[in-house]
Amino acid sequence: MAEYIGVRRKARRCYGFDEVALVPGKITINPSETDTTFKVGKLKFKVPIIASAMDGVVDVKFAITMGKLGGMAVLNLEGIQTRYKNPQKVLQKLTRVSSKTATELLQKVYKEPIKKRLIAQRIKEIKKARVPVVVSSIPQRAEEFGRIAQDAGCDIFIVQATVTTVKHLSREYKILNFSKFCKFMKIPVIVGNCVTHDVALELMKTGISGLLIGIGPGTACTTRGVLGIGIPQVTATVDCAVARDDYFKKTKKYITIITDGGMATGGDICKAFASGADAVMLGNAFARAKEAPGKGYHWGMATPHPNLPRGTRIRVGTSGTLEEIIYGPAKTDDGTQNLVGALMTSMGNVGARNIKEMQKTEIIIAPSIQTEGKVYQSAQRVGMRK
Repeated sequence: MAEYIGVRRKARRCYGFDEVALVPGKITINPSETDTTFKVGKLKFKVPIIASAMDGVVDVKFAITMGKLGGMAVLNLEGIQTRYKNPQKVLQKLTRVSSKTATELLQKVYKEPIKKRLIAQRIKEIKKARVPVVVSSIPQRAEEFGRIAQDAGCDIFIVQATVTTVKHLSREYKILNFSKFCKFMKIPVIVGNCVTHDVALELMKTGISGLLIGIGPGTACTTRGVLGIGIPQVTATVDCAVARDDYFKKTKKYITIITDGGMATGGDICKAFASGADAVMLGNAFARAKEAPGKGYHWGMATPHPNLPRGTRIRVGTSGTLEEIIYGPAKTDDGTQNLVGALMTSMGNVGARNIKEMQKTEIIIAPSIQTEGKVYQSAQRVGMRK
């Protein structure tokens, strides 16, 4: 329900992860008997948690490891991996520079032109390991890079921008026609990002297979501070999930909803699924993996923008292996490891046998959920109050 914020000016109240909680079910299920699989097109994944297309998170080796664990890692086709033959040297520089000069160095590093041959080479390197290959580019380069990626054996192509709409206007560059692009591509196309019901519905009509939900909630993202735009992730996911369900009723085509960013713990991930997500996309959580190329550093895709950076390089540290972060055993007490285990346990407690049933979980507005009864944790800065 909208409220007045001034004379004749209304605003809708929206909600983020810290403001809601899930209600336990009338029945409970053995967590090991829950099903967390999700689909994109005809491809099925047992881990519904995707590693985002950030250079501090995903390189060829990381993508292979993630694929073998049953998940999906997205390689950024406009990142360091496709600009440099030896990206490791560049990454070492980026992780050793001071915080004051990090953004300036990032801008300099990303001025190096993208090599088309490296796009095909990186895809083939991942494909050789017999795991799904998922890559990402901005709309302006999607047609060109999509053709290269598809020919090289890519399995899923993601078109990603800060804000994505069907009706984009520009005199400066050619506009990507999503409908024509999806018809040309013989592999599933995921697009993003959006946060509203109407835009989500319009994008679904173009023939996409998945939709990324989220503007500015990422740990390393400063879009909300720089541009002042965004919608909290619970509300954004609910609205776009309704668009998915409406579209499915009319067409019988199911579009995968992926909540992208803003989740720090297993609890946040569980709330995203209860809000309607089919999968989630994380950067920060995977940047902490020993296998991550950033070696404990993390920066957003818009951080190196030459004129208006909308991100920053942050230190997240290294907490464990990728397998520990996904499947455990957890060595931390803050909910950042064994994410699949957390999801399965939550599903069991709310009585959801699969992701579809998890989406029907009762949600309550609970602003005190993070602080209630946590006096000692807060005082000692442990557990949920670090």
